[in-house]
Amino acid sequence: METQASLQRKLNGATDLKSVVRSMKAMAAANIDQYELAVSSLGDYYRAVSLGIIAYFRQEKINVITDQKQFKGNNEKSIYAVVFGSDQGLVGQFNDSLAEFVSQKLNKIPGKKEIWAIGERVQLLLSDIGYNTTQLFPVPNSVNAITPLARQILMKSEEIFDKGNATEVYIFHNKPKSRAGYEPVIQRILPLDEKWRQSLTELKWPTKLLPQVIGGIKPTLLALIHAYLFTTLFKACAESLASENASRLAAMQRAEKNIDELLDDLTHQFHSLRQSSIDEELFDVVSGYEMLSKSHS
Repeated sequence: METQASLQRKLNGATDLKSVVRSMKAMAAANIDQYELAVSSLGDYYRAVSLGIIAYFRQEKINVITDQKQFKGNNEKSIYAVVFGSDQGLVGQFNDSLAEFVSQKLNKIPGKKEIWAIGERVQLLLSDIGYNTTQLFPVPNSVNAITPLARQILMKSEEIFDKGNATEVYIFHNKPKSRAGYEPVIQRILPLDEKWRQSLTELKWPTKLLPQVIGGIKPTLLALIHAYLFTTLFKACAESLASENASRLAAMQRAEKNIDELLDDLTHQFHSLRQSSIDEELFDVVSGYEMLSKSHS
């Protein structure tokens, strides 16, 4: 049987928990803003770099990029998948849905697969599925921490391509939806082949003036490609972190709604029990008065 004291303790606990949830909601919302701002600020830079590469292709009259690699016999492609997960709590199915998406997509790509996981939790999920994780990176906890991670992944990617150990590199991450929530996406970042060149040609030069590449041709191209790949990795990581906080915000909103319902129920019980106690005390007073009245008459 509940007492007023026990109900009051539950009310106090639920009120304190609601304060914590509201603080976490505010923090998640602030984090979403900073990561979305980082993504939007990359837009103009990404476009400028892409246009620079287009200018190089135009000047050098490169209309087709021919893939020189051929795979015969037992030689099979090496597929590297960079998977951006989360190591924070209260993110729902963030890692689970991403791991399932990665498995579905990689099963359709022939070749030997290796995983570069950002986050231990998604790495464990992919290992349970049967994928080999060769690199594990910590999940960035701020916008400033994304840059070192992107550089590290880019450096590793360049190393394996220079050694001829890789043929394709894919990025997997969760991306915020336009209204609410997130969805898993895949993007191939290497090799820079004809398919990649054609995707760039969707951009149109913004003026009627023909572009020209000034300076050394090869160093300029290498700098542009490095900037292109770095921006792609940075954007993927920022979108993943924005999605993570969107998932946490949704979880906190559900938790706040449940706590409000619990508080309403506990408050109703507390007032009902208090009223019953008052009624009992009034009944005792009335009964005592009647007894005293009879004894004096």
